[in-house]
Amino acid sequence: MNFGLIGQSLEHSFSKSYFENKFKEENKLNYHYHNFDIDTLNSIIQLIKQHQLTGLNITKPYKESILPFLHHIDKEAKEIGAVNCIKIIWEKNQPVLHGYNTDCYGFGQSIKPFLEPRHQRALILGTGGASKAVAYALKKIGIEVYFVTSSQPKKTNQSFLYNELNEHIFNAFKLIINTTPLGMYPHIHEEPLIPYSFLDTEHLLYDLIYNPTETPFLNKGKQQGATIINGLNMLKLQADKAWEIWNF
Repeated sequence: MNFGLIGQSLEHSFSKSYFENKFKEENKLNYHYHNFDIDTLNSIIQLIKQHQLTGLNITKPYKESILPFLHHIDKEAKEIGAVNCIKIIWEKNQPVLHGYNTDCYGFGQSIKPFLEPRHQRALILGTGGASKAVAYALKKIGIEVYFVTSSQPKKTNQSFLYNELNEHIFNAFKLIINTTPLGMYPHIHEEPLIPYSFLDTEHLLYDLIYNPTETPFLNKGKQQGATIINGLNMLKLQADKAWEIWNF
C-alpha cells in the first residue's frame, strides 16, 4: 500500500522517516511512503491514480487549497477550513478522497499539560491553514483567540498588525503561538517581528516548527523567562492520528 506527503520544499520533512519507521514497527512490509513535492494541485487525482495511493498527508501551502478536490470532508475539518490528512477509498477503480484535520488533535493534546489559568487568551502569529487548526483547538479548550497578521487591512476584528503589538497587549495575552514558517530550516535566523522585551515568566510560547528544535522565536522567549514548546510532539501526535484514520 502506498502513502505520501504533498507539499513544497519537503526535503527535510519529518513524515517520511516517521511513517517508514512505523511501517517497520507494525510489520507492514508492503507499505511505502513517498514525498510529492509539487508546484500545483491540478494533477492531484492523476498522481493518486498513478501511485495507487491509500492515504496522504498535506502540508504547506496546500492545507486550504486542497478542499475543492475532496469528495468528503470531516465535520471538524470543515469547521476549521483546512485539511492535512486524506484517506483514499477506491470505488470502481476511482479514488474517493476523504479529508480530515489531525493538526487540531495534535496541537490540543500537546499543549494541554502546559496550560495554566493565566493562559485565557492567545495570540496566534500567522493566518494560514495551520493557524486555523490551532485556533479551533484553543477555542474548544475555552481560550480566547486573536490573530497577528501582516495583511492590510486586517481580516477580522479579532486581529492585530505586528506593528500594533505593545506591552499592554503582551500583558493581556500570556500565550503566543507561532504558526508561520519563520525560523524553519534552512532559514534558521528568521523570526516573527514581535516585541520580545515585553515577554516574561508568565508567558508560554509555542512554535509549530520542529526543525530546528529551538527557533529564534523560542530562544528569545526563553531568555525572557518564558516557557517554550516546539512542534515535535504535535507532529508525532497528528501523524499517529492520521495512521489511525488510514487504518480504520
